[in-house]
Amino acid sequence: MAMPSEPDHASEQWLHVFLDVRADVARLSAEFWSATLGWQLGDPWRRHREFRSFEPPDGDPYVHQQVGDHGPRIHFDLEVSDEAEVQRLVGLGASLAGEPREWWPMISPGGLPFCLVRRREHVRPAPLTWDGHRSRLVQICVDSPARLHDQEVAFWRSALTWRWAVSSGDEFAGKLYPPSGSSVQLLFQRLGNDDPGTAVRAHIDLGTDDIEADAQRLIQLGAERVGTGRGWIVLRDPVGMVFCTTGNSPDTP
Repeated sequence: MAMPSEPDHASEQWLHVFLDVRADVARLSAEFWSATLGWQLGDPWRRHREFRSFEPPDGDPYVHQQVGDHGPRIHFDLEVSDEAEVQRLVGLGASLAGEPREWWPMISPGGLPFCLVRRREHVRPAPLTWDGHRSRLVQICVDSPARLHDQEVAFWRSALTWRWAVSSGDEFAGKLYPPSGSSVQLLFQRLGNDDPGTAVRAHIDLGTDDIEADAQRLIQLGAERVGTGRGWIVLRDPVGMVFCTTGNSPDTP
C-alpha cells in the first residue's frame, strides 16, 4: 500500500505536466497513470471538461490528463506572475500558438508545445512508498533533434531563472533546477541522428530510490520494458507513451 510522507513547503515556481491522449485511449491511460502515481483521477474540470487532474493524498496536483485529437504526448504549463512574460518569451524565440483563454498557448523555438498560466501558491506532494521503495514524478526531459538542441537549451535557460547544472557526456546538455519544493525539474537530451523526430518533444521521468524494483512495479501495472540506460530504465505505457524510471531522488527538486 502506498503511504505518503510529510509534504514539502509551498513552492515559488511550478510546472504542470499534461498527459495528452486521444479519447479512445483516455481511460486506459488514466488507469495506468493513476496506479503509477498512486493518485486518484479527479472529475473533469468545471469549465474545461477535456481536463482532469490526478489528485495526490497530500499537496497539490501537478499531473493532469488532457483528452483531444493528439497524443500520446507530453506538454507542460509554466506558471508566471504576469502577462508580460508572454512577450518576453516571444522575444526569446517562442511563438503564440492560438488565442489566449485562461492560459497562453505557446510553442518553443524547436516546436515543443507549452502554456503559460497565472501563478498560484502550491504545496508539493510527497513521494509514495511501494513495498519498501519510494517514487514520484520528478522530471520532464526535453528531447531535441541534434540540429535544434543548442537553440532549445539556450531558450529555456533564458526563459527560466532556475539553476543550471551541466551534465557529463554528449547525450545530455544539463538540467534546470527550480527552487526547492517545486513540482519537477527539466533535463535536456540531444537525440541521436537515428531518431526520426523533426521537432522537440518531451517525456516524463519518475524518481525512485530503487530503479529495478520500480520498473518491476510498473511492468506489473501494464508497462513494457524498452531498454536500460546509465541510471534509468526506459518503459512504454499501455497507450504507447515512452517514459523512464530513474535514479533521481523522489525528494527533488
